[in-house]
Amino acid sequence: MEITEHTVELLEDPFGLLSGSRYEYFLNIEVDEEDELYTEKGLLLKVIFLVDGPESRILQNYFIEQETEKVLDFDLEDDEIETVKTYCLQNLPSEEETESGTN
Repeated sequence: MEITEHTVELLEDPFGLLSGSRYEYFLNIEVDEEDELYTEKGLLLKVIFLVDGPESRILQNYFIEQETEKVLDFDLEDDEIETVKTYCLQNLPSEEETESGTN
């Protein structure tokens, strides 16, 4: 599994009920043709990622067939979870990007 590009957006908490910041990532994924996740229609991984002080973790994730937007019934493996977590941490938007709404 290789992450080729992404989009990220800060999810607003208008009432301030939740601690930390939550980000919605859409990761473009490439996998080998032999992989059970492979689809000719493209593959996305949607990730809701929490950053709360020193704590960071994946709250939710699911694979989406890009062309049809169909949710696929697959889970991340342990090594993939670490790869995705590291990628998300390394690609957090800066304060300026968050305030201006750009990625």
